[in-house]
Amino acid sequence: MTRPIRLAISGASGRMGLALLSLVRDDERFELARAVVSSSSARLGKPVYADVSPLRFGDWSGEGEADVVVDFSGPEGLAAALDRCEAGGAALVTGTTGLSPALEERLAKAAERIAVLRAANFSLGVAVLTRLLREAAAALPGWDLDIVEVHHNRKEDAPSGTALALGHAAAEGRGARLDDLAVYAREGRPGARKAGTIGFAVVRGGDIVGEHQALLMGQGERIELGHRATDRAIFARGALEAAAWIAGRAPGAWSIEDVIATKG
Repeated sequence: MTRPIRLAISGASGRMGLALLSLVRDDERFELARAVVSSSSARLGKPVYADVSPLRFGDWSGEGEADVVVDFSGPEGLAAALDRCEAGGAALVTGTTGLSPALEERLAKAAERIAVLRAANFSLGVAVLTRLLREAAAALPGWDLDIVEVHHNRKEDAPSGTALALGHAAAEGRGARLDDLAVYAREGRPGARKAGTIGFAVVRGGDIVGEHQALLMGQGERIELGHRATDRAIFARGALEAAAWIAGRAPGAWSIEDVIATKG
């Protein structure tokens, strides 16, 4: 696009939203059109950048059309962002999780009319890891495979969404469904490991941003594929790369792997 991409951030007062606002401020690819927050947010009505712009945190009413909406809000916020995207033809990039089956179905149908990119993790490094694991799992179908993930002690879900996405990629590489292969706990499962299963191990502690490791184990040898995040800003940077990539794209359901496939 010859002009800057008009960007709206949904969930702008959250941790990811604030990281996005910090980065987009100096990114010449974008023009911030909206910073959307919930009606209960303490930031509602306050300036986004008091020193350089009159833009204020607000809702979806009024002016401020966008080419791309980046959403890290919640199911309710995502539904509102999707309403806006479908009404105006904007592309949607979202990392919101915990969606109901009805909202999942709605997103799938929306991708027939607008460009939609969803990801459990917007790290470009994790996107590469996912692709490598899919290929490795396909090339070594008889090897045992476990996924180990480590996060800070405040993380509530286990396994992480990224670990599950890696598991889905590995199962896909073997032409199967993760639901049929996953083993989330070994307690109460005596005896030898069942061939073809994908195991998960979870560690929680300290302030660890996020670590994921895939172990492929054969007879007399092992492959370890891993990724360590040391800075939460990587997720915001990845989301902005996705926003720049998807601007002007045709309708469809896209992924962060599509973004890295066109790099270089």
